[in-house]
Amino acid sequence: MSSEYLENVRRQRPVVHTITNYVTANDCANLLLAAGASPIMADAPEETAQIAAMADAVVLNLGTLSASKREAMLLAGKAAAAAGRPIVLDPVGVGASDFRRETAKMLLAEVHPTVIRGNRSEIRALLTGETGERGVDTADLSEDGAETSRLLARQTGAIVMQTGETDLVTDGDRILRVHGGSDLLCLVTGAGCMLSALTGAFLAANPQDPLRAAAAAAQTMSVCAEIAAKRLRTGEGNASFRTRLIDAMCNLTPEIFRKWRQEV
Repeated sequence: MSSEYLENVRRQRPVVHTITNYVTANDCANLLLAAGASPIMADAPEETAQIAAMADAVVLNLGTLSASKREAMLLAGKAAAAAGRPIVLDPVGVGASDFRRETAKMLLAEVHPTVIRGNRSEIRALLTGETGERGVDTADLSEDGAETSRLLARQTGAIVMQTGETDLVTDGDRILRVHGGSDLLCLVTGAGCMLSALTGAFLAANPQDPLRAAAAAAQTMSVCAEIAAKRLRTGEGNASFRTRLIDAMCNLTPEIFRKWRQEV
């Protein structure tokens, strides 16, 4: 099923307006291109509403947040919502500061994202309003986060994608788990940002079931990470893995997808 969702992206070539952080913007754009989507990375408040209205999906990423980006995200989110476009919120480091928490709270209330994509501590911080986490790193929590994700989905009306060793995707009732991937994803700055951007493309090209579209994006990223890790040569590290991750996305076909899933 995930390979069919990817093929829909490649046939439709959705325009994904991604307001992301300067640390990961290039990788997000290149991964979208590799998947067959068309990225726009505009973040000036003077134009974001106009661009969001003509895009097929909008991704809002709090990574390098500023007052200007906060305004741009609000304008883009409102325009996308008015046009009926899917919206992905990536609350990077939301538990690290009041500014991030308040921005996320505002976007949840005024934009109503289709999908919230975050790690376990970010999802918990959104639900509880807690601050003080160590930046974007996941806290060491004893439970798997499924109930927290489910509660946040019910509270916000959004699909919640909690990423980690096992990705959890829930609409508050149904919950899908995506296994696999590679530990090397933790050594690449922006792996989560790339997945958020990819999720925007999958939502745009597969509007019939946003829950399964989000899970398909997570599974596609997982397969590409496995392929990239296996193809590393002796002496290569996280920089090579990042390149091979994007290459794997570019070269992924339904045949490779099915073959890889049977092998792993």
